Amino acid sequence: MGTMGRSRTNPAPTAPATARGRRTRDALLAAGRELLETRGWPGFTPERVAQAAGVSYGTFYTYFESKDDLLRSVVRTVAEEMFTDSLVAPDTADDPYVRILESNRGYLRAWRNASRVLRLVEQGADSDDTLRGLLLEVRERYVRRGAEGLRRLQEAGLADSGLDPRLTAIVLGAMVEQMAHVIYSLREPLDEEQVVNHMSKLWAAAIGLRERP
Repeated sequence: MGTMGRSRTNPAPTAPATARGRRTRDALLAAGRELLETRGWPGFTPERVAQAAGVSYGTFYTYFESKDDLLRSVVRTVAEEMFTDSLVAPDTADDPYVRILESNRGYLRAWRNASRVLRLVEQGADSDDTLRGLLLEVRERYVRRGAEGLRRLQEAGLADSGLDPRLTAIVLGAMVEQMAHVIYSLREPLDEEQVVNHMSKLWAAAIGLRERP
């Protein structure tokens, strides 16, 4: 899939210095995301994004070098929202299992909200280096978070110390990501809470989670 758009030979855009400039850039981002979600790749062009944002075609290149530049910004914005929405609240009970449960629940709900953009990225990742890189960038954030969480549990003597934190985070993260694909694509969707509970039991068993001494 060729998502690459030819950029105009303009100077590289810089971050907007004014409130009006930031609003214009945000409007282009929002329009780009909406077109991706509603029209897919055919609707994701600088011309249509500019029109949807209510600005001139030339204004697009004031804020983005190319279609790919906008795509990277849209995906990173979606990924940031997803990552933030899936964080476990600071006041969540200091119980490792409860935190695993809440993390998985938050991920599924955040993935559902971001799924239309993420599915498009995944579909094109096999044939497009830009999309592949963006997908790996999104996944890496979750891998790092999972590995850090497991490392803390190991240091506290609450998880199997023989597990490689990063590899374990990759494996278990893939389980949760795949389940997100499955439960929201079935004709008769699975019960979300049942899935969260089952995944969390599997996650806890896989890391050898133990109760605090």
